[in-house]
Amino acid sequence: MEADKEKKIRIISWNVNGIRAAYRKGLLEFMRETDADIYCFQETKAREEQLSPDLLEISGFNSYFSCPARKGYSGVCIYSRVQPSEKVFNTGIKRFDDEGRMAGLRFGNTMLLNVYFPNGGASAERLEYKLDFYRHFLDIIEGYRQSGLSIIFCGDVNTAHREIDLARPHANKDNTGFLPVERAWIDRVIDSGYIDIFREFDRSPGRYTWWDYKTRARERNVGWRLDYFFVSGDINGCISGAYIMDDIGGSDHCPVALELPADLLE
Repeated sequence: MEADKEKKIRIISWNVNGIRAAYRKGLLEFMRETDADIYCFQETKAREEQLSPDLLEISGFNSYFSCPARKGYSGVCIYSRVQPSEKVFNTGIKRFDDEGRMAGLRFGNTMLLNVYFPNGGASAERLEYKLDFYRHFLDIIEGYRQSGLSIIFCGDVNTAHREIDLARPHANKDNTGFLPVERAWIDRVIDSGYIDIFREFDRSPGRYTWWDYKTRARERNVGWRLDYFFVSGDINGCISGAYIMDDIGGSDHCPVALELPADLLE
């Protein structure tokens, strides 16, 4: 029994910038080498009929896809060795669900949500879409929490929270991804009792998860921390690790990871 209590679960979250491209770059090898229990991938950019059998069914995992209506755009998926008690693929709002932005699994009293939050950069309308999604998503997790569930959510939030979370904060203060109104939503999430768990373990600067391909920014570490794990405050003290895997290539984002006791997902 003591050994069971010490068993850990590892969850890896990664914006793969196209799951078919990631597959060609060695995604399955990455999964074998890292040997996590759950993988949450964002920006999969594929519908299920576009995926090879190697991606639809990976040995040892159950697979769950939330696919966009539009090919080559958005989308999330979860591969899990742990059997969930409930699956959730919709936010309840069609214009969000058409973009395949959320997939969730419930494990006992814990809800895990994998989310690809919108980018607000294309237009004023897309920024408003992003902010609407933010507001609605917080309502979703608050609803789950009020029903008695603990919450873990992860993914590409598409906003750097504080100045420490990007290399050039002053140059980007008027750009989407670091606008006050976007950052204020993360403040609201934290004020509501959710923990940016990476910062509980690592408060150092220069820790980023996204770098611009075009400017070869990764070579100079001119990046942004856009990818997060948040946990509800009731399980904060149970988390044993949270870290950035910035040695992993294959996307303009790198993976982030969370470690927690296995009994939280029972």
